[in-house]
Amino acid sequence: MTTFVALLRAINVGGNNLVKMAALKALCEKAGFGDVRTLLQSGNVVFTASGKPAAIADGLKTSIADAFGFSVAVFVRTAGELETAVGANPFGREAADAPGQVVAMFVDRDPAAVALDRLAAGHAGPERIAAGDRVLYIHYPDGLGRSKLTNALVEKRLGVTGTARNWNTMTRLLAMVGEPAAD
Repeated sequence: MTTFVALLRAINVGGNNLVKMAALKALCEKAGFGDVRTLLQSGNVVFTASGKPAAIADGLKTSIADAFGFSVAVFVRTAGELETAVGANPFGREAADAPGQVVAMFVDRDPAAVALDRLAAGHAGPERIAAGDRVLYIHYPDGLGRSKLTNALVEKRLGVTGTARNWNTMTRLLAMVGEPAAD
């Protein structure tokens, strides 16, 4: 069995609480996942399972649509991939000083380098963006709330679909993948 993290895109944000985490946990257990744990109300699930991340993501997406009646993008990474993503953060100092101002945006595929360059050149704000392996790192020195570099803009300009987590959430998820589920 491998430990995985599933990150659901845009659930329970903006006052729309579509999925209770207890229901999501039960759905994952019904799908045969082990040691299922959730974090926060924003669609973060740690579990053990057999299989490939892409197949697990597809199955989870279908199960969510069947159970809750809507489609949601699901990003699944192994514990090792999560560890690599955390370790590769080029904004480590900024994350240590202000973890709420650094995000990891997990994407469905790596964006073209030329698209990243164009995004950086065409954006006048103070934010900085860097690419990793199917993850983008974004530093928001003035905070996310006032930034014009939104997830929607990043997705549109780079031609990707993604879901972002701030660095507080990233470190909590990393801790969870290293711990067994409590009974």
